[in-house]
Amino acid sequence: MSVRTPDPEPTGDEPFGQSAGSSNPGWLSEVELAEARRRMPMLYVEGVPVRVDGMGQVTEIGILLRATPMGEMTRTIVSGRVRYGETVRDALFRHLENDLGPMAFPLLPPQPSPFTVAEYFPIPGVSAFHDDRQHAVSLAFVVPVSGTCEPRQDALEVTWMTPEEAATDALADEMEGGRGTLIRLALASVGALR
Repeated sequence: MSVRTPDPEPTGDEPFGQSAGSSNPGWLSEVELAEARRRMPMLYVEGVPVRVDGMGQVTEIGILLRATPMGEMTRTIVSGRVRYGETVRDALFRHLENDLGPMAFPLLPPQPSPFTVAEYFPIPGVSAFHDDRQHAVSLAFVVPVSGTCEPRQDALEVTWMTPEEAATDALADEMEGGRGTLIRLALASVGALR
């Protein structure tokens, strides 16, 4: 089974109005991307969408269901690359909107801080995280959302789970690339892991 960090194809709303095949320095062709992945770590952001109560306590965690290019169903979280010239905050917002829809209304602070940095390696066992395509460094964030989530891109649905459900081994087994560990780290960072 091939496990990958999700990298949706360009949708036509690329920065500066450029398409993927253009000379936009913020987007690499497939050949350039493959070459870059072979030579250096890629920077990603990952978002764990949560719902909170009036006291700011996490009540639910949003887990995405995706179909892989091979037709396998996996569970994951919001994830994607940071583009050249893009702030981490803007990249996180873009990927949240791409995966959860424009009405999700993520609540991002002016200067978001990751709860952890995850390193994905192409060789299994180097860390808890694995991506067979590349060495990737990911800044992971817990992001409260207050609106309606309508998955887009390659996300088929968002399943809202209690913190207890999200921390189970059964869910971790369904998640790609070690993201079950990332969910547990996210829950611990907000005091929701019991």
